[in-house]
Amino acid sequence: MSAEATNPEAHPEARPELRRRGRTRLDLRRLGRAALLGPTSRDRLPDAIGHVAEAHRAHHPDADLSILRRAYLLAETSHRGQMRKSGEPYITHPLAVTLILAELGAETTTLTASLLHDTVEDTDVTLDQVRAEFGDEVCFIVDGVTKVEKIDYGAAAEPETFRKMLVATGNDVRVMSIKLADRLHNMRTLGVMRPEKQARIAKVTRDVLIPLAERLGVQALKTELEDLVFAILHPEEYESTRALIAAHAGERDPLPAIAESVRGVLRDAGIAAEVQVRPRHFVSVHRIARTRGELRGSDFGRILVLVGENADCYAVLGELHTCFTPVVSEFKDFVATPKFNLYQSLHTAVATPEGYVAEVIVRTRQMHRVAEAGVVALGNPYATATPDAATDPDEERVDPTRPGWLSRLLDWQQSAPDPDTFWTVLRAELAQDREITVFRDDGSATGTISLPAGASCIDAAYAQHGEAAHGCIGARVNGRLTSLSSPLSDGDTVQLLLAQDASSGPAAEWLDHARTPAARIAISSWLEAHPDRAMATTSAARAPLSVVGARGGGGNAVADLPDAPVRLAGCCTPVPPDAVAGFLVRGGAVTVHRVHCAAVAQMRAVGRTSVAVHWRATADCRVTLLAESFGRPHLLADLTEAIAREGVEVVSATVEPPVEQRVRHTYTLQLPDATGLPALMRAMRDVPGVYDVRRV
Repeated sequence: MSAEATNPEAHPEARPELRRRGRTRLDLRRLGRAALLGPTSRDRLPDAIGHVAEAHRAHHPDADLSILRRAYLLAETSHRGQMRKSGEPYITHPLAVTLILAELGAETTTLTASLLHDTVEDTDVTLDQVRAEFGDEVCFIVDGVTKVEKIDYGAAAEPETFRKMLVATGNDVRVMSIKLADRLHNMRTLGVMRPEKQARIAKVTRDVLIPLAERLGVQALKTELEDLVFAILHPEEYESTRALIAAHAGERDPLPAIAESVRGVLRDAGIAAEVQVRPRHFVSVHRIARTRGELRGSDFGRILVLVGENADCYAVLGELHTCFTPVVSEFKDFVATPKFNLYQSLHTAVATPEGYVAEVIVRTRQMHRVAEAGVVALGNPYATATPDAATDPDEERVDPTRPGWLSRLLDWQQSAPDPDTFWTVLRAELAQDREITVFRDDGSATGTISLPAGASCIDAAYAQHGEAAHGCIGARVNGRLTSLSSPLSDGDTVQLLLAQDASSGPAAEWLDHARTPAARIAISSWLEAHPDRAMATTSAARAPLSVVGARGGGGNAVADLPDAPVRLAGCCTPVPPDAVAGFLVRGGAVTVHRVHCAAVAQMRAVGRTSVAVHWRATADCRVTLLAESFGRPHLLADLTEAIAREGVEVVSATVEPPVEQRVRHTYTLQLPDATGLPALMRAMRDVPGVYDVRRV
């Protein structure tokens, strides 16, 4: 496949947005070979650093360019004589990468490292030289982007390179910014590669780098990478989408007229705003076509409204919904609740009198910068860091831009046993494109836990407690007890309950409900290290365990019916001094119920003979209690010990098999004194893992 075939913007007839006014998307393609090499012949290098300086000064007027010129001279000298597979001098690649970042608004340190990002890998320049000439920060970023040696890692070189890069990104997000720009330029010139290599690189870009660009909020890079990957991996669908866009270019586009109407509405309302038409990129058009079928003219783009302040966003929304017919289902507020990748905007859709439905995005100009460039637009996140943290390469720096998903990646990658596992789990983790935040309540402090959408209490346990979560026996979500398998929602408050027994471990079925790699790796490792315990947790459900004591009898209830045996009803287990009622049943026995028991009404409804019942003067009584708990080792022994300490005799006990880590214990107990029942129930509730004790 030729280079042009892999480049969606190489077909001007397929990109009507190139001819529209008010195009706001950063035009990275404009900075191609012509901008780098100029009109000179290819065998003479131009002073292309001027293009970088011009783009950089547009965002940072007071930037010191001397360090960029020194970095360019070192890069040009080091790469001199090296050629790219496309036949261009190799220096054009770091220059192109640096121009991409400069257009996005990257600060000087990022651009310096970008110019040098291949010098340590492909030339004789060493990290020590980079550190001596440009400082620790530039050296750290260059080292983070440098690939590991294939000689040392073989087939594992690519996964280990990404592992190294992620760890470096945890300390400095600018590492990943340079990698994304590097991949974008490589994808633009991928046509010189063999088709099979194009496909391999495109798949890695699709599975890893595009999700990373999305999570870092760098939409300007993400959208172009998506189009380039689309052209390589799905050439037929790409061609059909290109033909669809080309056909639309010859038709009347309703969006400019709708945009003009919006301008008039906002002008009459006295709201200062800039209104533009945002054409959709190839992949976006393809997705819309698959969702809506036949496309109309307004489906090929969206209206973008840029204002000065956050409050103006809602003022614009009010005017739009007043003067046009809003499509309520399309409204989304990412201003009040930003996405986890820093994105903020109001999204809505309005219907025009002509029957068109136009999607509208409302944001401030600062929101627009962040929406396009993500973390790159934030400048240097370490500008206010302490000097020691900024200069000590062995100390982890606090990055205010580090999101929860990145922290999770850094945590679980340490436990990934081999490159294949790391690579597989990394792609699975990045496929989770939504994130939730839950609040933890551990009794002493309240904080937040960031988790992928669909995560369960098991994931929250391992995110908060690490390997100590092996002993988790339950959770309270928003104050209510729930099973560990319960999925969590954004904004939930989670209190995790841990067993006191250090030998507690996870059940095999936890893997069915764990969504985060950290949880799955930790559970799998524990099960592999304890095969006997793993077999026990996956064995078939056993019959309830019953323990029966030596005593029998009908308690201390007396019926006013001579020689009639008396039985205390198991449905309500009456004890002195409960008000009771007795009924004659088959066999001549008298069954005793509490008067408020539902069975009393049923007995009377079927015509059972009522018998007067009273309690003996003796204080002892028999009662049946139900204890509900989270499963853990030695629970039955601890409960019976607590009962024995209260001087109570166990007549019988039944333990049901665990269900979702919950266990039900039913005890029939002989109490020496009925007044001791409340204290007994409190003692049973105090046993770790027991969350409820009640009379049956």
